[in-house]
Amino acid sequence: MTRINLRPIASPMPLGFFTVAIASAMTGCLQLGLFEAADRRAVALCVLPAFALQLLVSMLAFGARDVLAATLMGTFAGSWLAYSLVMGTGAPGALRVLGVFNLAFLCFGALMAAVARPKRALWFVLVASLPRWAATGLAGLTGTAWMTRTAGALGILVALVATYAAFALMLEDMRSEEVLPIGRSGPAHTAVEGDLAVQLRNLERQAGVRRTL
Repeated sequence: MTRINLRPIASPMPLGFFTVAIASAMTGCLQLGLFEAADRRAVALCVLPAFALQLLVSMLAFGARDVLAATLMGTFAGSWLAYSLVMGTGAPGALRVLGVFNLAFLCFGALMAAVARPKRALWFVLVASLPRWAATGLAGLTGTAWMTRTAGALGILVALVATYAAFALMLEDMRSEEVLPIGRSGPAHTAVEGDLAVQLRNLERQAGVRRTL
């Protein structure tokens, strides 16, 4: 008789959300004027590790077949790398270029938010990030101080939302039950609350099982 050892795999999402929180807090403080303009390079260096950490989360999420989370975290990783390189090198036109970059990211985030609603932790972080990307983009293009401050305040809001999501998911992984409400619905709720039969549904159609993708 073959013995199957089922070992639970912890979710990488708390790490991803905590990384979003720290990086958003650092960039938000810079936009709020809590750091001097000369501190941009130091902020960029502090944000740079977010690239590696979120890339790791993305790869782990792909391994767990969570394409939505993997795509989002991988794109976040690329955005932090772009921010760190542009701000850290002091490239000419940095704010304008990052303004356009954030507006492009806003379009991507809106598309992701449209399909991420059942995954409420991801969805809440995305919804909080959308106005921040819009304000950062407009601030970079217009150079207005009040828009920059608004983007900074929204960055702190993103940090708070991401911290809550990370803490809630971490408690859930540790206790194997929902402790803090996240608001899952649809397939995401069924995946957590359902039995093993629910998890194995449509297994024959999953990537790696079917003959071709």
